[in-house]
Amino acid sequence: MALLAMPIIAFTRRYAMAHRLLSDGDGKCATPHGHNELVTVQLKPLTPMVYGGDNRAAPFAALKQRWHEWIDHAVDHAFQVNAADPLIAYFRAHEPARLARLMVFPGDPTTEALAACFWLKLSAFLKADGLAFEVAEVRVEETPTNTVILTREIFEPTTCGLPTAFWARRGDLTINDFTS
Repeated sequence: MALLAMPIIAFTRRYAMAHRLLSDGDGKCATPHGHNELVTVQLKPLTPMVYGGDNRAAPFAALKQRWHEWIDHAVDHAFQVNAADPLIAYFRAHEPARLARLMVFPGDPTTEALAACFWLKLSAFLKADGLAFEVAEVRVEETPTNTVILTREIFEPTTCGLPTAFWARRGDLTINDFTS
């Protein structure tokens, strides 16, 4: 008799980032600053795996390829900004080639907002690649003492308030909605 399993598959990636929080007023987070962060994602298969065949729900490479590519090439060393940040106008006028490196959020780019965007982007990758998995958890470690964790029990992607036409909901490698 074959045994059924629903193994959770997890991947961790490190990246560097910078951000500033406009709502921090005169606080230290209103000044652009950076962190070296870790993101760990957990994926759950949509159907049970049956032991006795290839003994895996999907090849690790298929599950993590686009996710790691996106973290390594788009997220790593990006500058996370609020869509209302006046620095965007500076980049448009003086350094338009750098616009692609701005990760833009509706509101401040907090670790909580980042975790939600990671969830949406990874879900979009899974769907675009036809992988029968769902995101079970996203964990973003901003510092060794500050971590944000989203789980399916506390995060609902369809009603989270992030726009339906938003870069994080697309299965492409973008980090903003700029066209130029």
